[in-house]
Amino acid sequence: QVQLVESGGGSVQAGGSLTLSCAASGYTASNRCMAWFRQAPGRARERVVGIATGGGITDYADSVKGRFTISQYNAKNTVYLQMNSLKVEDTAMYYCAAASHCWWDYEKYNYRGQGTQVTVSS
Repeated sequence: QVQLVESGGGSVQAGGSLTLSCAASGYTASNRCMAWFRQAPGRARERVVGIATGGGITDYADSVKGRFTISQYNAKNTVYLQMNSLKVEDTAMYYCAAASHCWWDYEKYNYRGQGTQVTVSS
């Protein structure tokens, strides 16, 4: 059973930075995609970025391009999300997820973390 544990959330002022981590245990080769989703109160959950763990190909949402960077540290089965130039609208619960493919639909991800809160104040 794969378990995903997120960390690194917190409160920051607009323009600041945070780095989220997602540590995967029990990871299998069939989970070829790791992704970060977020959901703000009253809003639909959206995929922020996905990374194909084999080749490192990434796919970012337009709202975060140029500001967020996903990276992976395979030796520790960990994925990071570096978030720079944070905006108030980035405030959300951020979730890590794993699947065989980088789906846009959160429900298609076999494994999901509990989430970590990011709050950006003006």
